[in-house]
Amino acid sequence: MMTGKDYKASLDDGRETYFEGEQIANVAEHPLLGQTVESAAKGYDRFYDPTPGAVGAFMKVPDSAAALREQVELHETVDLLTHVTYASIMTLLTAADRIEADLPENAARIRAYVDQVQKADLRITQCITDSKGDRSKRPSQQDDPDHYVRVVERRDGGVVIRGAKLHISAASMGHELMTIPTKSMKPGDEDYAIACMVPVNAPGVKIINTTYAPRHEDTRDFPISGQHHTPEGFVIFDDVFVPSERVFLDGQVELAGLFAHSLGLWERLGGLSGMVNSFDALVGFAQLISEANGLERVAHIREKISEMLIHATLVRSSLEAAIENCQITSDGAAFPDELYTNAGKYHGAANWSLMVRHLHDIGGGAILTAPGIADLENEHVGHLARKYMSTSQAVDGQYRTRLFHAIRDFTADAYGGWNAVTQIQAGGGLYAQRIVSRLHYDFERAKRAALELARMPEYIGKV
Repeated sequence: MMTGKDYKASLDDGRETYFEGEQIANVAEHPLLGQTVESAAKGYDRFYDPTPGAVGAFMKVPDSAAALREQVELHETVDLLTHVTYASIMTLLTAADRIEADLPENAARIRAYVDQVQKADLRITQCITDSKGDRSKRPSQQDDPDHYVRVVERRDGGVVIRGAKLHISAASMGHELMTIPTKSMKPGDEDYAIACMVPVNAPGVKIINTTYAPRHEDTRDFPISGQHHTPEGFVIFDDVFVPSERVFLDGQVELAGLFAHSLGLWERLGGLSGMVNSFDALVGFAQLISEANGLERVAHIREKISEMLIHATLVRSSLEAAIENCQITSDGAAFPDELYTNAGKYHGAANWSLMVRHLHDIGGGAILTAPGIADLENEHVGHLARKYMSTSQAVDGQYRTRLFHAIRDFTADAYGGWNAVTQIQAGGGLYAQRIVSRLHYDFERAKRAALELARMPEYIGKV
């Protein structure tokens, strides 16, 4: 296993990565991107075990509901790169189980790769969303054939791929890029039905980074994003060679969707578990700021908070159901229930904006206009700012101001905007979660219940 120091050194491997128009020689030493590297390095040190052959606890494959719950709870405490590595490993093992009957050699190749990654203590990021071009057209129908990642050449010993993947969290901070189809494919799309693993420093891989990290020397006004932030990578495959042992799917269009759906399951589980804490935090902020404003007993404020806490409770209930109703595969691995995972993620994503709207309505305009912490410390106006930002002897101005900063940072600034979009898009948009929910909902049970209620049991099994 690697230490945090080893991990930082491993990133100085010639990878081609860019940020705000400039190529970055070493991401670990960059003033902004390096902060994410530092967070991941702490994760390495946290799980480091010098025992030969040891595997990080966060990579443990669950074999029961209890073990799955343990991993979910553990991953609420890790950095994002550590989390997406686990989700990637579980995606690969899920896909291996699902393609076993049709491609046993490929399934064995996946399992061998996972074993290698675990032993080498590498970090994986997920490349799924293509640039897509004209969304009304299939991959093979695009005006530019490169709008979906595709195989442009097949050689002895491997393939050459070209294209781009978008929205790849921490792409420049990992070691491996799990590159899989973004959707189901049809005959004619064979070159696009490609699933493979690509080293971040492979020749031809180029990564453009963006980040919501605050560009301020004093990050006290950004209590959340000023401490932890993760860049999003625009990953370009400019004719990248991939050896055969790293290719898990090549041309089998009927199986392409299995990889996307496998990732969707684990990404949505991660999104759902993250929502549990985020929704509780939104309720907490709403209650705290209503008390700080002296409005906690006002009827419409209480009503809004009541609605918020119901949504928070339903999201938590969905996570509990997804874990308790997990499925055990032929490999003995526990996978969360598809229906509860997707329905819960959908409910949370669909109601995130409502939760934030209620919070903003309760908090008021000072969410955006509260003075900075440095202003409160100014010798000329600081005491006046604190005086007028207070609401009573029990609520001093600095406390209330810091609450406003936290709410703004979490919901109404660069990180807040990232939150608003990713709550919907992480693991696929709302439509994708509706599709999977429909696939796994027991319509026969529902129809049977309706016919029994209508006193029409003779029609059960006939309609």
